[in-house]
Amino acid sequence: MFPRGVVVGMTRRLVHIICLVVLLFVKDIVMVKHGDFKRCQQSGFCVRQSAFADLVDKVPSFGFQFELLPDSVKIDEGRGVVTAHLLDQKQKTPFIFELSLLERDTARVRIKEAPPIKPRYELLGDLALASALPASVPIAKVNRSSTGEEIAVHFGASGKNLLILRARPFRFELSVNGEPAVSFNDKGYLYYEHSRTKESTPALENQAAGAADGSVPVEEGANKDDEITKLKEALNKDMWEETFNGKTDSKPNGPASIGFDVSFPGSSNIYGIPQHASTFSLKTTRGENREYDQPYRLYNLDVFEYILDSPMALYGSIPFMLSHKKGVSSGVFWLNSAEMWIDVEKAKGTGTLSKLASYIPFATSKETSATTTSTHWMAESGVLDLFVFVGSTPNDIFDSFTAITGRPTMPQHFATAYHQCRWNYMDEQDVADVNAGFEKHDIPYDVLWLDIEHTDGKKYFTWDKTKFPNPEIMQNNLAVNGRKMVTIIDPHIKRDDGYYITKEAREKGLFIKDKDGNEFDGWCWPGSSSWIDYTDLAARQYWAEKFQFSEYKGSTPSLYTWNDMNEPSVFTGPEVTMPKDALHHGGVEHRDVHNVYGALLHRSTCEGHLLRSKNEDRPFVLSRAFFAGTQRYGAIWTGDNTAEWDHLAASVPMILSIGVAGVVFSGADVGGFFGNPEPDLLLRWYQVAAFQPFFRAHAHIDTKRREPWLFGEPYTSLIREAIRQRYRIMPYLYTLFWQSTQNGSPIMRPMVSEFPEDENTFGMGDQFMLGKGLLIKPVVQKDQSSVDVYLPKLAVWYDYASLGKVSPSVAGILNVKTPLEKIPVLLRGGTILPRRERIRRASNLMLRDPYTLLIALDHKGEATGTIYADDGRSFRFREGKYVLSDLAYSSGTLSARGVRLGNDGKLSDADVDALGARVERLIITGLSGLPKKVEMDGRQLGFTGEKVDGDVYKIVVKDPKAWVGRDWKIHLE
Repeated sequence: MFPRGVVVGMTRRLVHIICLVVLLFVKDIVMVKHGDFKRCQQSGFCVRQSAFADLVDKVPSFGFQFELLPDSVKIDEGRGVVTAHLLDQKQKTPFIFELSLLERDTARVRIKEAPPIKPRYELLGDLALASALPASVPIAKVNRSSTGEEIAVHFGASGKNLLILRARPFRFELSVNGEPAVSFNDKGYLYYEHSRTKESTPALENQAAGAADGSVPVEEGANKDDEITKLKEALNKDMWEETFNGKTDSKPNGPASIGFDVSFPGSSNIYGIPQHASTFSLKTTRGENREYDQPYRLYNLDVFEYILDSPMALYGSIPFMLSHKKGVSSGVFWLNSAEMWIDVEKAKGTGTLSKLASYIPFATSKETSATTTSTHWMAESGVLDLFVFVGSTPNDIFDSFTAITGRPTMPQHFATAYHQCRWNYMDEQDVADVNAGFEKHDIPYDVLWLDIEHTDGKKYFTWDKTKFPNPEIMQNNLAVNGRKMVTIIDPHIKRDDGYYITKEAREKGLFIKDKDGNEFDGWCWPGSSSWIDYTDLAARQYWAEKFQFSEYKGSTPSLYTWNDMNEPSVFTGPEVTMPKDALHHGGVEHRDVHNVYGALLHRSTCEGHLLRSKNEDRPFVLSRAFFAGTQRYGAIWTGDNTAEWDHLAASVPMILSIGVAGVVFSGADVGGFFGNPEPDLLLRWYQVAAFQPFFRAHAHIDTKRREPWLFGEPYTSLIREAIRQRYRIMPYLYTLFWQSTQNGSPIMRPMVSEFPEDENTFGMGDQFMLGKGLLIKPVVQKDQSSVDVYLPKLAVWYDYASLGKVSPSVAGILNVKTPLEKIPVLLRGGTILPRRERIRRASNLMLRDPYTLLIALDHKGEATGTIYADDGRSFRFREGKYVLSDLAYSSGTLSARGVRLGNDGKLSDADVDALGARVERLIITGLSGLPKKVEMDGRQLGFTGEKVDGDVYKIVVKDPKAWVGRDWKIHLE
């Protein structure tokens, strides 16, 4: 939340002087963004890696530096492992190559120096990956050419996956059922800056000089003089020191960057690599017709009023990319937490490979004739540890990727409801008044949030005793109605010897050090601050202990946590973050772990919640910064957005991109953090956010108050209805969260993941699916009286409000009227969607309420669905304390079947009674006529029916006395 404008306890001038927060005083905000944050041209390793790629494009033989030594290849077919030596022919540097084949159609490729002069950071797997990785799989079949320079490895079910490893030049490609999916080093961009001493002369630059002198073959027409000379010079840029905006990075270990290319043959759409305020299908950044003039950047930053439609870095980084074309999905994940830049280039028709054909004898016509998306990955340090995933659909890749980085955690029930927040609710009376406002206006909510002003001088784990003298009573007053509270706890620790956290962390040596080995001192909300080093296990354990009720005075079991500013945000640091040459545990430079730092705070806080409840309660922790694996710890949000229509529109592709990268529990601040939304903008934001995973309203301290009832009618009633809509679908939403814990599927899904055969959905990022059953198209323009929605033809669609069948055009377009009270929400035929119609003041008070089952029939007159339920709070579901009911409607019969997972035994009747609930109503739409009777166990059930439209009928069956968790059948005759 930097900068926030008014900082209690500091004047604006003081903040300006001390923190250099010029953003507050500069009119041209866009200029501020680009001035305060690097472009590729200002990042030494990005310049060097980009220059190398440009040299390869101009002089193809300059690339493809690596060759695999055939005599060194060792194949362990039983373990699914191939190892070999690689040699960088230009730099004469040896490397070790290792290929490991894993379950779920996954290949792991590691390339490391053998050995490096200076050790590289290789501990990230212990911090970011799942505790138990998928098991290795044997090689189904292996073929080697007579020269040993081509190795074909078959793996997966029936050997459907083929990985071809080529020696000279080094390259590999992966196909599924004969269809190319992923290729590595197609373009020859693999460039590994080997470790060296400052006095050594890099061989590569000498080779570049050779290219300029004409001793290296140059393609006809290539510029052999000025361009090559400039690129050669760029290969030396900022190798040992780099200065930006007056701040110098000392780079004691010298250049250590890695670059490589990954191509997706036949695919024109790629997704992921969050976080960016960009489109869902990534835009091109390289080539003649590029859409952005900068690569996508991954470097966690506190970006004030971020701009839209940009590849600029934001608060989180996940180096995972997804690709899909008909029949084949693929993904790549680079296990690396250093700064990254990623270029995207697309080539149609002849493709990229054709111009390199003379240098790539293994290029095939199948590869070069299709549309190909090529990507160039560049990281400042670390190692090359790449996971490659293949499958038939995006859902296959979600499953594989989260098997590596960890399944999403199951949230508490309340966390999936509505949250009310602003910077700041100022005192206990303010909290009571807001709570009373929700009661008065009959608007449900579950959580009230407190920002930094609740603390004693920005010292976290404390309370301002003047404003919050009785925090436990305040929390209990909310808890009596089923509500919770969240307080903010940021990573910057006020450098105050009287502050117990500072004193203890200093005595234990838990703070990050500067490059000289002293405690790092930077500025944030408290002023002079230090940062705990969460890469250190001892520091994580210490932090977790601070959440014990005996440590965090004034906290109660209904208090949860918000980790903000954890990129980390350092007001006086380079790019408003920590210097890269700061030192972590074991002498690791901050540059190596920057992007994972915030996730480690998230993890430590989560572990603190577990510790305080003795592993009984599921934690709830919201984080702003994130990395791969964040889904194991809780929710994130998209950061400090603005109260503008364009920011509302941008929230959809941003959440989609984050979701496909494993972090399924995310959302955007409703109404926009900065600025004052118009009433209609705020309403439209509530209407779409009610269908997004994390649902929280939040606002800057300088904004006008915007609680849901403050805008008058009709807005109060319409916002109330939007929030109540969320509470109705919570059984469906909670089930989606559970499904995500099983297979990593996003809660809020891109159209392509539900309709992977419909090419019209491949580039679509302005509408989305909530699970498989609901399609939502937000209204993102003022006074927009109608919206066009694309409806895939493979499905039957119903208007969610009327339950009437809709009829799109031949092209699949449905124009939906959008008066203030409506946004397009469509129900997919073939869906059984559970709801609860009795809206109470908080979601936990609804857990025992009966269900309504909404059944929408498909072309065949069938539908399926699932209901998952547990106690909404604890981990007892891991002991089998849950109900899981599979529902199916076919041939006029609705059946429910209780399901148990793995070795979970049968539930007792008492547990079924406690965890299940009565079905009080069935609504079935899509019938071709009205039934004569409805029966269950020989009992005739009462029902009403009507013709909805055309030849579509709907019936409502009242109180069938069915129970979720038990087996039963209801028959329509």
